[in-house]
Amino acid sequence: MKYRMATVEEVLPREQKVRTDIGDFEYDQLVIATGAGTNFFGNANMEKFAIPMKSTTEAIELRNRILENFEKALTVTDPVELQRLMNIVVVGGGPTGVELSGAIADMKRFVLPKDYPELDFSKMNIFLLEGSPKTLAVMSEKSSEQSQKYLERLGVTVRVNTIITDYDGKTAIIKDGGTIETCTLIWAAGIKGNVPAGVDPALVVRGNRIKVNRQCQVEGFENVYVIGDVAYMEEPAYPKGHPQVAPVAMQMADLLVNNLVRKNMKSGKQHIQEFEYYDKGSMATVGRNLAVVDVPKPKLHFGGLMAWFIWMFLHLMLILGVKNRFFVFMNWVYNYFTRDQNLRLIMKHK
Repeated sequence: MKYRMATVEEVLPREQKVRTDIGDFEYDQLVIATGAGTNFFGNANMEKFAIPMKSTTEAIELRNRILENFEKALTVTDPVELQRLMNIVVVGGGPTGVELSGAIADMKRFVLPKDYPELDFSKMNIFLLEGSPKTLAVMSEKSSEQSQKYLERLGVTVRVNTIITDYDGKTAIIKDGGTIETCTLIWAAGIKGNVPAGVDPALVVRGNRIKVNRQCQVEGFENVYVIGDVAYMEEPAYPKGHPQVAPVAMQMADLLVNNLVRKNMKSGKQHIQEFEYYDKGSMATVGRNLAVVDVPKPKLHFGGLMAWFIWMFLHLMLILGVKNRFFVFMNWVYNYFTRDQNLRLIMKHK
């Protein structure tokens, strides 16, 4: 296998060619796995001022913003500006929004008061805004109820049926006419597929995803495949497409590799498999000792400390290499007992 780092400028399926910034590449089989990006639903101000959470770069930007705001808060005398610097709004009550809100709440309780003893953190407000009637809508009813209860226990103000209509970097405007003063608005309210240029718009469906058949093939092309978040596939159990989560992408990749190997071996069509997603369950950690876990078969639910241990164990097992698992585990143990998050550097671009 050869690897090239390049930016894809256009896909040319009729010519069996991919155009990039370092030249054109011809192909026999093309697999599009470009993933998904943040969906701001056409809100230009939100895209300009809110902070998304889809990449490591954006996560570092978020950390910088939060810490820089507290640095500024040390010297601010205007009470309105001080409150604006200390308020944090998370938009989107899915797994990302819930886990992020819980993590910030833990920082408020255990970390930030030690770093900034001059500030009164009882004035710091964390808002989680969700447009639907409940948090973790993709999980069970019990998980939704427990996640909201856990967040409120941690001091997070959870508002469901609440839609943000605009944000100018200082004031978030709510659809019902209310406002929240904040310099930090984190957008975790939706994603859309990253469709490369050159793909026929007729093949792009809801969520900016490319429609494929049960073998991950793009309609009209025998040698073009799409997998992961950017793929839209309907099957009996998922008539509106699969959830855009890692297990779906991993299972699609496994199926496609096996099918391509069979085709290369000139196996008959009867040996080509169709995709069927096997849901192993869903998890979300809410905070220290708090999580929710749903297992579909057998139908089980766990909450609280037990779910938190399950979440940690499974994530630890997914880390590659015994050495990496050991160091991650030791880091978790250290953080748990010291209540210290050791990565609090402000990194600026020059």
